[in-house]
Order: sequence, then C-alpha cells, then structure tokens
Amino acid sequence: MFYAKILLFGEYGIIKNSKGLSIPYNYHKGALRMDNNTSQSAVSSNAKLIEFAKHLINLDNTLVQFDHKRLSADLTKGMYFDSSIPQGYGVGSSGALVAAIYDRYAFEKITVLENLTRQKLTKLKNIFSEMESFFHGKSSGLDPLNSFLSLPILIHSKSDIEPTGIPSQSQKGKAAVFLLDSGMTSETAPLVSIFLDNFELPSFRKMMKEEFITISDRCIEHFLSGNISDLFSDIKKLSSVVLEHFSPMIPERFRSLWKKGIETNTYYLKLCGSGGGGYILGFTQDLPKTKSLLADHQLKVVYTF
Repeated sequence: MFYAKILLFGEYGIIKNSKGLSIPYNYHKGALRMDNNTSQSAVSSNAKLIEFAKHLINLDNTLVQFDHKRLSADLTKGMYFDSSIPQGYGVGSSGALVAAIYDRYAFEKITVLENLTRQKLTKLKNIFSEMESFFHGKSSGLDPLNSFLSLPILIHSKSDIEPTGIPSQSQKGKAAVFLLDSGMTSETAPLVSIFLDNFELPSFRKMMKEEFITISDRCIEHFLSGNISDLFSDIKKLSSVVLEHFSPMIPERFRSLWKKGIETNTYYLKLCGSGGGGYILGFTQDLPKTKSLLADHQLKVVYTF
C-alpha cells in the first residue's frame, strides 16, 4: 500500500533548488491489484500502465533495471493500480503508482529497511524522477520518494535530502493545516511550463530568490522547530506573494477567498503542488472560525497544532 503525499512547503521553489518539506497523507492510498476487475477504471488503469511500461524500457539501465518480462506478463493478466488518490489534485497520485511499480519490479532495489544514506536517497530520487517524467514531462522525483518511504522528507537541495521528524500533533489544538477542495482537476506540465517561462524574466527571478524562497525556507524552519507564531507570520507573507505572482496557478473563483483569508487573518492559503485546481493547502490558528467562514467548501484537516 502506498500513500498520497502533501508538499507543505517548496512548491515551484524546489525546481530551482530551494528547500522543501513533504509529508505522507494516509487518507488516500493505492496498490497494484490483479483480481480480474473489469470495471472501466481498472481497464483504463491497465492501459495506462502498459504505456508506462514502454517508458520504463527506455530508461538508463545504469540507473535502474526492471523485470520487464514479469511486468509485461502481469499487465497481460489485467494488473491495475487501485487507488483512492484523486488524480490532478496535487497529492501525488502518479507518485504512489511509481513507488508501487519500483517496489515490485525493480532489480537490486533500495529498500526502506536498509541504512538510507543521503547518497542512496539521492539515487532513489533520481530514479523516481526519471520514472515519473512519463506523467509530468519533468519531475523532481519527490512524490514517489515520499510515498515509497512513507516518511516526512526534508529537501535541502536537489542533491541533499533526508527523512525528518515533524512535531507531534496536538488533538486539542485550534491551529491546523487543512486541504480545501477546489472541485476541479489540474495538469502539472502546463503550469510548470508557465513557471519556467516566467523565470526567464529578471523581475520574477528576483522575486523568487528574495521573497518566495526566503520566506518558504523560513516557514520550514519554523514548522520543524514548532515556532507557531513566526510560522503563521511568514505563511501570511507567503500567501500574499503567491496571490500576487502565481495567479495563473490559483483557480479564479478562489482568488477572493485567498484574499479574504489574508485580510481577516483567519486562514492563509497556499498552493498544494503545482496548483491550478485540485486541493488548495490552508493554514489556520482558529479552525472552528475557518470552518465557519469556509462553510460552503469541503475541508479536510491534515495536521493539528
């Protein structure tokens, strides 16, 4: 069983080597199945896996090798990925699938049980990046890594990652991280393309370096150290920066809600993954009040302080 993930901090920034913090999200999960399921979703998944298997054949075999014969035989028998992870929602649906395929079919795989040095983690991330590029055109490899390890992952840079611990949840706390359902799906590749085009502009690069990445990195430090007051101060700034500079990634009908959170200081919204739809990530110090303000929307609580 492989779980969804949530990138708490670092969306877009990690493409340009900034810090990131990703955590497993056990509410959604997926697994490979072979049980003669003839439903439309199973048949569609099997067809997608057959195309994915062709992609795997073309990967650099000095990086990773797969048991293509066994994989092909299982796909012929109708194997599919049975998943509750919504696609196009920014919580790693393709990442869980990639992790499941690697786990079952890779030769000489790196396992969770061994001593996971940074070198091994970086190699795993590179393998997953190449595998997941089939789905997104460009992938950091972080989603499958998080799903495969089922541990919080701290990204220092593209070549420096490590499992990390996060503060214990408080069941009585009013502060929370939550997911807001936009009710629409999104595709990663076009949005990443917009970001990369924008990054060609000197003003956008300056904003990323001096505002977005600086504030996002501070948020990670505050979150891991349990510094709640500074965390929310910086999340407000981050939410404002995203609203101003990443508007194509925010569904139009949610921009007023985004602004309302900042103005009322009740909650702060940020992108969940690449944005454009799917889930929107929220942070609040007053969950009951936030639920009241967002009563017309579906909220899923991820973590409580």
